[in-house]
Amino acid sequence: MDIQTYSPDNAREIADLFHKSVHAIAPSLYSSEQKEVWAPALVDYEGWAERLNVKNPFVAFIEGRVAGFIELDADGHIDCIYTHPDFQGRGVAAALYERLLAEARIKNIKRLYVEASLVAKPFFEHRGFSMVKKNEVQRNGITLVNFSMEKYLSPNKKTQLITDALAD
Repeated sequence: MDIQTYSPDNAREIADLFHKSVHAIAPSLYSSEQKEVWAPALVDYEGWAERLNVKNPFVAFIEGRVAGFIELDADGHIDCIYTHPDFQGRGVAAALYERLLAEARIKNIKRLYVEASLVAKPFFEHRGFSMVKKNEVQRNGITLVNFSMEKYLSPNKKTQLITDALAD
């Protein structure tokens, strides 16, 4: 697996990955109507290209294919994390999260937060995120459930040593 920063050449593949991963979610978690308002059948490739140029996600590649992506906003918001159905269960999301965590520490971000789907909630709980609240989001008259979650980051040892030295 290779993790790289976003390149506009990958916009279409990332948009397709998003759509496929949402529609591969078990119907026991989200209905077909919920998945359709979340990821409409008609993919807005231009909108995705614009979004990705702003978000500049980390992208995982396996065998030359986009396997997943994750977005980190400057304030610590994890806006998206998705793995292509062909690569689920192979550690893609975990590797992307570790890369994001390293970047958050470099940027001295103190708090990560996310609106996690029913699918993503256990992933984030396993990584020490706490649930803040359950959300019910309305889209075109359809209700989607997600969870506001957060995790406070402790400073890394190097940052703490510098902070301690400056305090003396």
